Amino acid sequence: MRLILRTAVRFLLLPCATVFAVPIFAEDSKDSNVQSAVEVVTKIAAVDAQQPTLADLKSTGLERSRFKDFSAGNRRQATGSAQSQPLQANLSGFESTIKPLLEQNCIDCHGPDTTEGNIRIDTLDPDLVNGADTDWWSEIFAVITKGEMPPPDDGDLSEADRLQLTEWLSTELQTASIVRRRSGDHSGFRRMTRYEYNYALQDLLGLPWEFADDLPPEAHSDEGFQNSSDLLHLSVSQFETYHRIARNALRRATVTGDRPPTRYWDVAMKDAAQREWTKQDNQINKLKKELKDDPEKLAAELEKLQDGFRPPRSAAYFSDLTGDRTAKADWDYHGARFAFEPTDQPSAIPDDFDCVAVLPNGRSSRLIVELGNHLPDEGTMRVTVRASRVNTDSDYIPDLQLLFGWQASNEGRALLPVGKKDTPVTAGPDEPQIIQWDVPLGEIYPRNSVRKTSPMGSTPSPSEYVRFRNTSASASKIQIDHVQVAAPVYDQWPPESHRKIFFESDDAADEQNYARETITRFMTRAWRRPVTDDEVDRKMDLFDTMRPQCNRFEEAVIEVLATVLSSPQFLYIASPSGDPAAAEVDDKRQDDDRSRLGAHALASRLSMFLWCSIPDPELLALADSGQLANPTVLQWQVGRMLDDPRSARFGEHFVHQWLDLQLLDFQNFEQHVRGFDPLLKEAMLHEPVALFRHVLQQDASVLDFLHCDYAIVNQRLAQHYGLRNVHGNHFRRVPINDGFRRGGLLTQAGLLAMNSDYPDSHPLKRAIWLLESVLADPPPPPPPAVPQIDLADPEIAKMTLKERIEDHRNHAACMSCHVKIDPWGVAFENYDALGKWRDEIQGKPIDASSELFNHETIDGMDGLKRFLLENRQDQFVRATVSKLATYALGRPLAFSDRAEIDAITAQVRRDGDGLKTMVNAIINSNLFQSM
Repeated sequence: MRLILRTAVRFLLLPCATVFAVPIFAEDSKDSNVQSAVEVVTKIAAVDAQQPTLADLKSTGLERSRFKDFSAGNRRQATGSAQSQPLQANLSGFESTIKPLLEQNCIDCHGPDTTEGNIRIDTLDPDLVNGADTDWWSEIFAVITKGEMPPPDDGDLSEADRLQLTEWLSTELQTASIVRRRSGDHSGFRRMTRYEYNYALQDLLGLPWEFADDLPPEAHSDEGFQNSSDLLHLSVSQFETYHRIARNALRRATVTGDRPPTRYWDVAMKDAAQREWTKQDNQINKLKKELKDDPEKLAAELEKLQDGFRPPRSAAYFSDLTGDRTAKADWDYHGARFAFEPTDQPSAIPDDFDCVAVLPNGRSSRLIVELGNHLPDEGTMRVTVRASRVNTDSDYIPDLQLLFGWQASNEGRALLPVGKKDTPVTAGPDEPQIIQWDVPLGEIYPRNSVRKTSPMGSTPSPSEYVRFRNTSASASKIQIDHVQVAAPVYDQWPPESHRKIFFESDDAADEQNYARETITRFMTRAWRRPVTDDEVDRKMDLFDTMRPQCNRFEEAVIEVLATVLSSPQFLYIASPSGDPAAAEVDDKRQDDDRSRLGAHALASRLSMFLWCSIPDPELLALADSGQLANPTVLQWQVGRMLDDPRSARFGEHFVHQWLDLQLLDFQNFEQHVRGFDPLLKEAMLHEPVALFRHVLQQDASVLDFLHCDYAIVNQRLAQHYGLRNVHGNHFRRVPINDGFRRGGLLTQAGLLAMNSDYPDSHPLKRAIWLLESVLADPPPPPPPAVPQIDLADPEIAKMTLKERIEDHRNHAACMSCHVKIDPWGVAFENYDALGKWRDEIQGKPIDASSELFNHETIDGMDGLKRFLLENRQDQFVRATVSKLATYALGRPLAFSDRAEIDAITAQVRRDGDGLKTMVNAIINSNLFQSM
């Protein structure tokens, strides 16, 4: 009935021309038909008024949850604490209750006469604990729970019978999972990923540099994660690469001799503009000299010349505040001979100024300050500008970006963003603000390979420069009056990175004692546990061998520490066999036959999960004292770590891998789509991460990922969505209503765009992504020799995309899979290839309705969200727990983990589905705290 009513409404709302073109009503029955139409609309309104909102469905989901009555016995079994007697299969319950239900509802299609799906239920071993058919029973449980089996048209399985089946299967699967967990191998033994290794070196050495650029990125596991133990092993040659990287990193972290002098470039915009104004004056004077005898022509030519001096509206320009004089700031000439000369002393930024550089928004607008070739190879370059908004009447807040450029070859120059993030310019011209960036020069690659290499007159001088750009999506302008560049800048000497290794000590004068102290302290921090005397002795033997070969004491120590950083004890997360930490077991905390992690192993797993890096001193100190095992202390540490800026790494890497965001990097819309730009693509990539971090910080429900009444956007993304009054490049929470057609992950532009096939959407890609990444229910791979859609066929070419998919699905080889995939993807059809809302395609209204396996209709995105929130909350929450646990453990989940995943899911569901609650539940579980 509801489908009929909605169809009626869509028909009634057709454009007038269409309605008159098709005579619907007989002339003499016009009034009665109008009355009928009004009655239809009234009925629809009544149905909609009775329909619960998406928010209602979210809040009442626990009442429909199978985890609602997850009993204390279930939880004790799931956590392995019920050990008084061996767990056994409930075969009597199978014979008395389950077998008759299966014979009545399933055997006709999955028995001796017919074997659909290649499964015979009558031959499966009902002993899930000891039998070999547990995987099949797990699949049966999944399809019965989701309502896919028995098919709606077959069988007569009542809800009470379905509940009996699912409860027996759930209990038996849990029991089998516990038994296998007690006797199984659950090793998460793996090396660090490329990004974990980079963060570990950054945190260990106190340097914000990129150390892992020479390492290849990891592949993605079947589950989508890069940190899977199945993939992360090392060969002998890789150890050599890590040793080379470690030695170079240690050398860059340490210094010798006195503090190098700092050089300063102070550039007032008046001085920079003077170059252009001098050029203008020369042209004016030349014209006056040539046309001094023709005043009328001189006036006309001067007017043309002045017009030529005016910069394009999109270009940066200098503005004289004492008059109306302007000059373009986007110079046509580059190179060392145009660079500003550095000095040995900084100049104070004057309080008053009478000239500014004005930067409109856009990639073509730029202010460049040439620095010549005086910058050092290493050290920090500090860039300081004084800036303000031109117009404070506007609510738009522009953002300023810093870039660094250099002569990359005879033909061109290279340019890279070097600021950690764009900076909002909030100040007005009367009180400009100071903006500062610290840039590690050694990290700008490959500048060192091309600078200082060109003989005079042979090639372009390898000048380096800084460039400023207004990255705002609005027309708000930025003005800059002063720029200062200083390099190298050291806030202390020796720098912190050096002091982390060669610290002050009473034994500093005694090489042997100081070497042992230095090496022991570094090993303890790098290996994340106390080290034994024997381990230190072996490193001291190496020091004694290296010392005569090195000119300086520090060089010999660095050679030893490089072996520490290229050892399995540093590179591997879980301890290898024979390592003292591998035997670290708390005898008071046993989980069946699985040993609980020791305190230091727990600290490492925790920090790799939440920081993608090694534990900090506070975490290691708690592990040393044994306090980390205290649940209260552990929970406090989790809160501290999530509040730390390093937790942003967790959000970025988990979300990118969970949602397969690498797919967006493969899309090259810039070459095809007008109005698409790098700022939009960057915003698309960050939106899912920003939503995840918001939900985590607020401990909001993970169901917000399915639907929420807000969006986390910046100005560029808000413009893409049509949201008003969002200014600035930073992401923030913006309230929206259901009618806005956004909210949650499913309607985010980046996720929709990466699952498109420009110039159109791609329902199959979107459906498969939904099933794999969001619901953890991937469809089976397609069978061989599947026929492709023949777009050369004129009849097929005339079809809508939905019609083509339906035609494709009618092939016998395609039906079984596509009937479970297509309906999910069709629901996304109101979103185009860039994730923007659309009502029609090539003039035809979009039909985003589809019929599911159980004949239930979902109508577009609202219907999809409604169905998921009403019928699949348990599946989604459990899928999210599974994905997060897989990432946290660094290994694929096994069947033996099933009971604990169910226990964590039940706890999260009872406690409100909060994301931070979920993180804590995983960390406090036996799953996380056991080997």
